[in-house]
Amino acid sequence: MLKALLCLSKTIIVIMRYNIKDILDIGPRCIERFIDSQTLTQIPNLEIALAGCSNLSGRYCVARTAPLEHTLFYTIAGQGKLTTQNEQYTLNANTLIVLPAKQSFEVKIDAEHWDVIWLNLANTKRWQHLNLAQALVLTDQKLEPLHLAMELLYSEPNANLRESVMPILSHYLNATLQNNSQGAAHNRLISLFEEVDKRLQFDWTIEAMCEHVHYSPPHLHRLCQALFGKSPIQQLIHLRIERAKNLLLNTAWPISHVASYVGYSNIFIFSKRFKKSVGMSPSMYRK
Repeated sequence: MLKALLCLSKTIIVIMRYNIKDILDIGPRCIERFIDSQTLTQIPNLEIALAGCSNLSGRYCVARTAPLEHTLFYTIAGQGKLTTQNEQYTLNANTLIVLPAKQSFEVKIDAEHWDVIWLNLANTKRWQHLNLAQALVLTDQKLEPLHLAMELLYSEPNANLRESVMPILSHYLNATLQNNSQGAAHNRLISLFEEVDKRLQFDWTIEAMCEHVHYSPPHLHRLCQALFGKSPIQQLIHLRIERAKNLLLNTAWPISHVASYVGYSNIFIFSKRFKKSVGMSPSMYRK
């Protein structure tokens, strides 16, 4: 029975994947206004590679494979559809979607019209909190001032007035992205250790955890310390020992089976770790 459970837990789950290829298909009814360093000399100071305001209708489809920048889309009106390698998203009015750098995507119009603003943010220290495992979708965002600021940056002929809009742009980007990405990081860490708890017998190394959430080891360590007060490995050990305590009290499994189920192939290492954490041996705890 135990072997069957262990085998079942190692079953590979097949996830739908979408094939993304570079596409640039923009029809004649689409109107786009680009904001770059020529439009605004200070835009590199915010580490924005390129931005724009778009009024789209008819034919529109853009796809990028592993872009170097973070990409943001905020829908003003109408509807768009965004596809990543693993998910599809409907972009309704007041929806902001943040795509981390190197995540391939395809975006297209999905209604009679789609009015959208978009920004490409450099993958630098300033925006490092946007290095998420997957797209961040934020609904009911009130970013009309950001839209108006971008329209003014494009259309205002007076350079001094354009420069005066920069603090507005900076404020809305920093306030919106910093707060929501921190919440996303918290949720992603919780999801990671929920997955760990489901598969305690898996060989959870630091590298395996980092790959799961797309974090560097130091960043994962800092987040775990902030949330759990433990390192990633200490949190893993905590979960394994808690599960072992439950199994020892509620099953008649041999201690070697309990050890194997929670990720210890060597019963002596398990017993030593258990005693260090609980203060007594597994056999004494069971009594």
